[in-house]
Amino acid sequence: MENKKELRGWLDAMELAHPLVIAGPCSAETEEQVLTIAHQLKDTDATVLRAGIWKPRTRPGNFEGVGALGLKWLQKAKQETGMMITTEVANAHHVDLALKHDVDILWIGARTTVSPFIVQEIADALQGTDKTVLVKNPVNPDLALWLGAVERFHSADVKNLGVIHRGFSTYEKTRYRNNPEWQIPIDLQNRFPDLPLILDPSHIAGRRDIIFDLCQTALDLNYDGLMVETHHDPDNAWSDAKQQIKPKTLDQMTVDLRIRKEEGDAIEFQNKLATARTKIDVVDHQLIEMLGKRMRISDEIGALKKKNNVAILQTKRWNEILGKMILQGEEQNLSEEFILKVFKAIHQESINHQKKVISE
Repeated sequence: MENKKELRGWLDAMELAHPLVIAGPCSAETEEQVLTIAHQLKDTDATVLRAGIWKPRTRPGNFEGVGALGLKWLQKAKQETGMMITTEVANAHHVDLALKHDVDILWIGARTTVSPFIVQEIADALQGTDKTVLVKNPVNPDLALWLGAVERFHSADVKNLGVIHRGFSTYEKTRYRNNPEWQIPIDLQNRFPDLPLILDPSHIAGRRDIIFDLCQTALDLNYDGLMVETHHDPDNAWSDAKQQIKPKTLDQMTVDLRIRKEEGDAIEFQNKLATARTKIDVVDHQLIEMLGKRMRISDEIGALKKKNNVAILQTKRWNEILGKMILQGEEQNLSEEFILKVFKAIHQESINHQKKVISE
């Protein structure tokens, strides 16, 4: 993408004294509900009201949104509160209706981002628009697919672009509804530092009690904003009730969140930071050397298995390793989730080495 600095122009133009806050219900349910929430949010740090109008659900039978009728409710909320409004669009028809109702920001959902065909259709419908478009990460952890969607909108001369990190689906059970996989948005941020990055903690968490911690982590990683699902009566919300918070909770949360400086000013701080980073560089080098040593041992094991016609995968041995490493990890204050990810990756690389030895 060329002219990357233009991408954050829309965010800079808002002249916010704090990170961008987008808030509102998962779904627009009734006109009264939308207006009640909007009025409770207008005196908070939230400057953009969000609400899902069309709700693509994983399985049929769940509430799938009120449709175009909800756009009039959002428009009325904008007139009464002065807040900007945003909603998800999933096809060119949605785009046309949203633009006719003066929606300020359109976001592309995770299920849409996975399809280059649909993304291109929406990009064509938004050709040259001055509206802001935010692209959620795809359902699966695929950075290229995420960037590809952004590039399609950029190629359609949509200059006001940003991305939303909403976590990634996994078949493994974790404490999150969708795993954050922080390294993926960090990689995106490193490649395109001027592309505004917004966290959707609600869809990552799946429950309201860890939303604050996710938001703080995002701010610690220099995210530009937050999109938080809020509802005046979250327990009785028509969709995603467990992950929505009340507007007053959001208000207090934005007070409690700490915005970090990108760089410290004191010379002492810089010296100590440089020393600590040097220590990390040394340990990282040692880790790579140790992993290389481990794989050379795997090569030896592969040769033994080949000679004795033994299968590569030894499930009992693998489970024993995992159990021991989880216990040792706990002693070093390392989470089970982290240990599982690290050693599954190591195990896969070991299998690859042994396959290569046996195939030779």
